[in-house]
Amino acid sequence: MRSGRRHTPRIALATIVALAALAGACSSSAKNPSGSPTTSVQPGPVVAIDAATAYEAAGPNPVGVTTRTLPTGNKVEIWYPAVKGTTGTVTYDVRDFLAPAIKALIKGNLNATFSIAAGRDAPVAAGRFPIVLFSHGFSGMRLQSSYLTSHLASWGMVVAAPDHPSRDLFHALQGQFGTAASAVADLSATLQLVEHDAQLEGHVDPARVAAVGHSAGGATVAAAAAQIAGIDGYVSLASGTFANRTSSSSSTAATTSTTTAPIAPVPSLFVAGADDQVAPPATVTRPAFAAAHTPTELWIIDKSGHNVFDDFCTLGGGKGIIGLAEASGLGGFLDAQPQFRKLGQDGCFPPDAPVRTAWPIIRHVVTAWLRHLFGVDRVPVGLSAGVATRYPLKVTIEVRPG
Repeated sequence: MRSGRRHTPRIALATIVALAALAGACSSSAKNPSGSPTTSVQPGPVVAIDAATAYEAAGPNPVGVTTRTLPTGNKVEIWYPAVKGTTGTVTYDVRDFLAPAIKALIKGNLNATFSIAAGRDAPVAAGRFPIVLFSHGFSGMRLQSSYLTSHLASWGMVVAAPDHPSRDLFHALQGQFGTAASAVADLSATLQLVEHDAQLEGHVDPARVAAVGHSAGGATVAAAAAQIAGIDGYVSLASGTFANRTSSSSSTAATTSTTTAPIAPVPSLFVAGADDQVAPPATVTRPAFAAAHTPTELWIIDKSGHNVFDDFCTLGGGKGIIGLAEASGLGGFLDAQPQFRKLGQDGCFPPDAPVRTAWPIIRHVVTAWLRHLFGVDRVPVGLSAGVATRYPLKVTIEVRPG
């Protein structure tokens, strides 16, 4: 861990309101990771309707992907800006994250893979890039939100996601759970790994660090921001609880006890699905948003559930991991373990919208918020309540300024 906490940029209410109210915005004079001048999004004025969708599409950088291993043995996936001309496709198969005995049972013909445009072990682009730590959810894994982590890399960030043995898919399906503290330790070790990695040497900026987490990972990044010196802010997806939780290895319950954890005095962003039945916004996300230090912001996306923040609903013929299990004759196991069915399918079926409808919104808000946090966009782009009506799904936006 590093000592001392740096000053972090604050989201000024005046600038947020001004962006939505004005037809154009001045170009930013902030420095990009390579140190050269950059504009906020475009070389000319940015009108509000463009600002709302500024970061929906992939950024200007090709994406590279590499895999590392922590001293504890768990894997870390790293997405990063790659040199121009990098091409390729990187695919993962969710069955590779199952215990061998369980993997042998998944015999259905439904698709179990997810692909992104990226080059495996491609050279890193010139420049120094901010670091984003990603923490997966309960029964998830490091690759679970590749649609988002690869997107952030295309916009000039180095994103690193460790597997959390305390709750990853491999261990959760076997009823093996660890502590929330171990997940925070995974992020701390991942940060050290990225800062000292030979391939990334000279390409990461340890003075700019953020953490993004989904579900249980949202609690992890909130705790990490309070415990790991140098984290400038955090993004909580489908989560928001500020608690240290201890899990039991003899139960499939995610938690057995809860104690209050410190709330980090850094900026935060909360994004939730309005229809989430695993972490309902009213009882999970809103209380955390209300308790968070300012500045903080909350986005709630209509017709979206818990798994809108991962890749899983695109698997199994659109039925997610649950579809893969059912096609393999494992419906009885799911009936006996209803928490896995709930976790695996929430947000995948009507009346929720297809997850790909919400993905551009999520990509935009997370990218825009991080770019402002890191000082790339001095004026926040498309983060005000005024952009809420610009999307195909209803979005509720609330801001608590600093």
